[in-house]
Amino acid sequence: MVRPVRERRWMPWFLLAALLAPPGSAAPVSASQPPLRVDPARSHLGFEVRTRVGHRLGGEFPRYEGLVERLADGRHRVRLRVATAEAVIPGRPRYTAWMRGEHFFDPLRYPWMEFVSEPYDPAVLAAGGPLRGHLTLRAHTHAEVLEVAPAACARPGRDCPVSVRGDIDRGRYGMADWRMVLSDRVRFVMQVWLREEAP
Repeated sequence: MVRPVRERRWMPWFLLAALLAPPGSAAPVSASQPPLRVDPARSHLGFEVRTRVGHRLGGEFPRYEGLVERLADGRHRVRLRVATAEAVIPGRPRYTAWMRGEHFFDPLRYPWMEFVSEPYDPAVLAAGGPLRGHLTLRAHTHAEVLEVAPAACARPGRDCPVSVRGDIDRGRYGMADWRMVLSDRVRFVMQVWLREEAP
């Protein structure tokens, strides 16, 4: 948001949520370029799970924290943290309770899901393309690939949202329960708006 060393291409979460980049692997942040913040008032972070009979269960993550670091070499890096305890599937209290339980997100032990991208060319937000990084969920960290859709404006994130999608195999993150009922695939869907951080 996957096999041990193979990256999964995220389909059109978030995802943009472990700030576990190897020490020294990225360029330092330029002091003259403060990070961009994900604007929670306008952004939307959701997820989808399908039942074995083909029904789609759409959920939301109401609480999250995200920023885009502007690195000294001109590239950017995304960091996103998502509060798993507040995941909700509207109108489906049974499924919501299960997703907040110990067999799925288990927020009592793992309250945050985190994604940190590799440094990338900011032109990706306009043209679209893959956004590689690492997802940490339930103390498991795996390489994932987000798919950024081509933007509908010249300044994506400011004048129009950045659309990002991606799939993960929930079994790789220790969420193997209910396989007779739900698909192994969890899809994350994001519409991201950005705002300038004060210097």
